[in-house]
Amino acid sequence: MITKLNLSSHPFRNRTLPYVLALILVAFSVAGAIFAFATLRNINSENEIAKSQTQLMQSELAELNKKGDLVQQQLTPEEQSLLIAAHKLVANKNFGWSRLFADLESVLPGSVSVSRIAVENVYKTADGRTQAELDFAVLSTDYQSVLTMIERMNGSGNFQADLRGQDLQKSEHFSYTEYTLHLVYRPPGSYAASAPTSDVAQTQGGGQ
Repeated sequence: MITKLNLSSHPFRNRTLPYVLALILVAFSVAGAIFAFATLRNINSENEIAKSQTQLMQSELAELNKKGDLVQQQLTPEEQSLLIAAHKLVANKNFGWSRLFADLESVLPGSVSVSRIAVENVYKTADGRTQAELDFAVLSTDYQSVLTMIERMNGSGNFQADLRGQDLQKSEHFSYTEYTLHLVYRPPGSYAASAPTSDVAQTQGGGQ
């Protein structure tokens, strides 16, 4: 005997499926919470390590500065002068010689030639710019051309020139004058690469 089921009066019901889905969602939520907690704990641990390392570095830097001050206090005047000279040497190596020569060429009249250029001091100004004091001398037979050069230098914004002296030089065929200046050079903006040491030595020793 075959019994016919009326599905409209007896609908299909799966009571376990909703619970299974709920358990799966809860499992994913718990796993996500555990992962987030572990990540947060790892970040906090790394922050604590970084903070500890920063404090250690600051402590070591303060200790080094204290030792440096103590060493400088123990230096004799001669040793202090030697230290200052060493700092100047480092500054000279980082100085933009190529840019200096280019800026000089732009203000030199044709009848004026450089006979001597030597760095007396290189230092940083309050605004962080490099500035150099130069012992500078030129040769010319025309005094007016030297005045024109000084006016160009002081009007360029890169130089501050003061005439310090002049020395008449005579030869068998003609006479000329060497003019000595105190020159302050302020390189504009960015600096070109330093000129080779041989070029600098040649310029300091013999002019153009």
